[in-house]
Amino acid sequence: MATRRTVLKLGAAAAALAVAYPMGSHLAWSAKSFEAPEGVIPAPASSPGGPVWRNWSGLQSAMPRQIASPASEDELAALIRNTHGSVRPVGAGHSFTALAPTDGVMIDIGRLSGLVSHDSQARTVTMGAGTRLEQASRLLDEVGLALPNLPDIAVQTLAGSFATATHGTGRDLPALHEAVLGFRLVTPQGAILDVTADSHPDLFAAGKVSLGALGVITRYTLRVTDAFALRRRVWVDRVENLLDQAETLSREHRNFEFYCLPHTGFAAAIAHDLFDGEPEGRAPSEDEDSLASLRQLRDMFGWSPRLRRWIAGTQIRPGMMEDYTDKSWRLLSTSRVTKFNETEYHLPHENGLAAVREVLAILERHKDAFFPMEVRFVRGDDAWLSPFKSASDISIAVHAANTEDYRYLLSEIGPVFRCYGGRPHWGKLHDMNGGELSALYPRLGDFNALRRELDPEGKFLNPHLATLFGEEADV
Repeated sequence: MATRRTVLKLGAAAAALAVAYPMGSHLAWSAKSFEAPEGVIPAPASSPGGPVWRNWSGLQSAMPRQIASPASEDELAALIRNTHGSVRPVGAGHSFTALAPTDGVMIDIGRLSGLVSHDSQARTVTMGAGTRLEQASRLLDEVGLALPNLPDIAVQTLAGSFATATHGTGRDLPALHEAVLGFRLVTPQGAILDVTADSHPDLFAAGKVSLGALGVITRYTLRVTDAFALRRRVWVDRVENLLDQAETLSREHRNFEFYCLPHTGFAAAIAHDLFDGEPEGRAPSEDEDSLASLRQLRDMFGWSPRLRRWIAGTQIRPGMMEDYTDKSWRLLSTSRVTKFNETEYHLPHENGLAAVREVLAILERHKDAFFPMEVRFVRGDDAWLSPFKSASDISIAVHAANTEDYRYLLSEIGPVFRCYGGRPHWGKLHDMNGGELSALYPRLGDFNALRRELDPEGKFLNPHLATLFGEEADV
């Protein structure tokens, strides 16, 4: 069975209603620019004749001396050995924090990709670290295997997703890096190490979530599963109903998440469960259409929160939106065309839903807000810099359009997350420093000591990493 409709689609009646309010607050709102004030979004770096790098959202940019794309481990090792100054690895550019920028050498690992080997019986594979998650999923599917879980989008490289503790959802499913059984590391001195829990236990525990600070990982050996299909169901309900049911729903479904829709009173839930039959396939996503309608609702009626909510109530109907079956990798991730900036924190399970309510209240005080707030569930693990520590953490992500003012994500929403014991996603916006982070990550000091041992000259440091580690070095 397959049903489909967008969450919200404003029609001619809504537009006519907007026109019916030609004066006062509505007139002022109609003339409003939603662009961020000058200087909030940094001007992109530009270097006539030189290389320029930008991340996906455009918030981070750099003018490195060189962007190198080595085709082999030997070429990479020689490059690192012979480079003086800062070196930073770069993947797909989907981190919002300044992990990658450098004015030295950026190393694009995209050519170190593909399926190196697989063992279907043991359910293990070795893949190039520059392999994109979607590419990895396709390659694994061809040999009857699959990654156990996937994040919301699948354009990231394996190295980038593992290095930042990228995750999907599922209270019994850990973040992606927990699939790592071993990796090959080119150190800051250009040595090549094969690392497992047995051969280098500390380096293995540190390297699963490395922030790209220990060197460049070129390949991973992963624990995978047999290929599997899922049934995907998406439904809309009143936000309070879903908040009340979220704990139960997270236990009932293999993968469960929900999105609160600010200024509407509604939320959208997504559940995936194992499916044994022949999958029928999923229709093209209409998520972008729904997001465009939420933005249009903001643009037309943001001046009156009551009217905005009332209009949403006339256009949004609770009930099932999608019911599809397909291969796991085709359902767990989707395409995101509209660019945004994002903050995300991971909270102890017992605090998560209370934090959701507080953050939603903040969003609804901001008339400009229209992006859905994403809530997911993730099992903890023991990687040194993993932000997931409890049996089931709750992750809360809040977004702002990439051309709009995102600062309240840090100044107003960040303190709520920290109050509830939240740990920031390493690849998403936060303003925490080494002193604050060391209280949340007991092994941060051990990680930094190991980093110094591998990289005494700080070749793989940049200013952002120096802040995270509490370093005073000039990088």
